Amino acid sequence: MRRLRIALLIAAPPLLASCATYRPLPLADVRGADSVADLAVPAEGLRFPAGSPHRFDPTDGLDVTETATLAVANSPALKLKRDQLGVARAQSFAAGLLPDPQLSVGKDFPVHSGPGLTSAYNLGLSEDLGAWLTRSSRVSAARSQASQVSLELFWDEWQAVAQARLLFGQVLNLRAQAVRLDAERAALAPVSAYVRKALQAGNLTYDAASAGLNAVSDVEQRSAANALALHQAEAELRRLIGLAPRAPLPLSGSPYAPQPTDAQMDGALADLPHRRPDLLALQAGYQAQEAKLRGAILAQFPALVLGFNQARDTSNITTRGFSLGITLPLFDRNRGNIAIETATRQQLRDEYAARLLSARSDAWRLQADLQTLANQQAGLRRHARALDQARASAERAWHANLLDWPTYLAIRSNALTADLDLLAVEQEREKQAIALEALLGNTDIPIPTAAQASQP
Repeated sequence: MRRLRIALLIAAPPLLASCATYRPLPLADVRGADSVADLAVPAEGLRFPAGSPHRFDPTDGLDVTETATLAVANSPALKLKRDQLGVARAQSFAAGLLPDPQLSVGKDFPVHSGPGLTSAYNLGLSEDLGAWLTRSSRVSAARSQASQVSLELFWDEWQAVAQARLLFGQVLNLRAQAVRLDAERAALAPVSAYVRKALQAGNLTYDAASAGLNAVSDVEQRSAANALALHQAEAELRRLIGLAPRAPLPLSGSPYAPQPTDAQMDGALADLPHRRPDLLALQAGYQAQEAKLRGAILAQFPALVLGFNQARDTSNITTRGFSLGITLPLFDRNRGNIAIETATRQQLRDEYAARLLSARSDAWRLQADLQTLANQQAGLRRHARALDQARASAERAWHANLLDWPTYLAIRSNALTADLDLLAVEQEREKQAIALEALLGNTDIPIPTAAQASQP
């Protein structure tokens, strides 16, 4: 026992030194940046698109590439996903740790003294060998799960890029609609004044003046609805890139609206399982499940606990020996867990097949939608141009008293509707193009390999 006490005294300091210590982490009061100049991109040299360095300079307004970069860098939702990745990597580290051996110490004292009696003790050291047997499967499963979480994070970053591009175009489109509606309201002001003056003079009845009154009211309602949509889009974009709610949002440049050819579609779809992060994540999840199933099969073998002990009884007889504990595989044999892991593997396999089929089907549908929208956009552009010319002619004729104001208002209303319809189709086409870009895996972001995804 004296040797044991000495050994414990020697081992205690290094064991205590390796223990983790607690440090508090207070909550932060996050308000967002007050201007785009305060936003930071942590990784200098992010490339959007691939192979073409893009300088981050918010002084001249944010273009679509800078907006997408800020979304990846500062999105609160992505920060939470990165925290989840940290948890997954910690779990991967924990999966490789073996259980600590168990040390048991006991001492007995004789109640009645007698010749030759002494205090008794027992000392034992045991280890669960079953954990060693399944360690490789646990480590493989945990690493694949960490890789899956990393790829899911990459997919979320991918979606954040698409969302930033979409909101960028939506804000610009709604601002363009606001400018068009403001111009229409200003153009209708003289007509509205003319109609109200005629009403006050008794030269018009309210029935006859309703067209003029309704024209102004219709523009104001459209303007109010557009303002509400603009407020929501700007708020979502500010939140995505880390701006404060009332911070200015200067945007510059053109929206992002790619148009892949059929040949590019064929190539992207053929390489889809090797490009889309969500499909790669499902592949990593499937590999993790394969490892879990192997571990469940290994766990059906008897669990072993091996121990060594030394003891002395009260008659001062010292003994040394070992103990071996074994689970008899008579009833359970881990059959339940094997059945669960087998069924889960089949579920993941079917989920991957369904996701891949859905992606290819959606890609061709979006491609067809883009062609339809392109044709519609071309037709609306011609129609809007013709109505713009008619509106300009009608305005000159009305100022020259050669056209009555109800006809003039009808022409203006038709031209306004055509302009707004054209802007709406442009926005829808941009939306579908961005969705197709993300679906095909052509977001111009370098895709990490499975080995890179599993590394801290």
